[in-house]
Amino acid sequence: MISSKGRYALRVMLDLAVFEQENDGYSPLKDIAERQDLSIKYLEIIMKDMVRHELVVGISGKGGGYKLTKKPEEYNVGEVLEKLEGPLAPVSCLKDKGFDCPRNNICNTLPMWREYNEMVHNFFYSRQLSDLM
Repeated sequence: MISSKGRYALRVMLDLAVFEQENDGYSPLKDIAERQDLSIKYLEIIMKDMVRHELVVGISGKGGGYKLTKKPEEYNVGEVLEKLEGPLAPVSCLKDKGFDCPRNNICNTLPMWREYNEMVHNFFYSRQLSDLM
C-alpha cells in the first residue's frame, strides 16, 4: 500500500510544477501546505526526504522555499514513489533482490507475484509527473 507520504509527495511535486509554470523562484513551505491542505509539520518531514533524494531543492530565508530539480516530464511516478516509499514489491521475496527464499524453486505463487509486481512497476514507471498535470 502506498502511504500518505508517497501520495503527498506526488501532490507537492504537482503543486510545485504548476507554481513554477506561473511564477519564478521558490514556493514557501507555508504556501504549499496551505494550497494542499497539509500539516506543515508533516510536510517538513516529507520535504526533507524529497531534498535528500534530489527531487526538489530548498533554500532558506527571504524568497526561500522549494522548487523541482528537473522539468515535470523528467520525473516518473515510479521513481518518486520508490524514493519516498521504498520498493513497491508486493512480497518480501521480490522486495529485496538479495533475498534468498528457501522456497523460491517450489513456490507455486511466485510467478503470480512476479507478474503482479511487473504490472505495478510498469504502471507507475510509464507515467511522468507531467502526465498528471
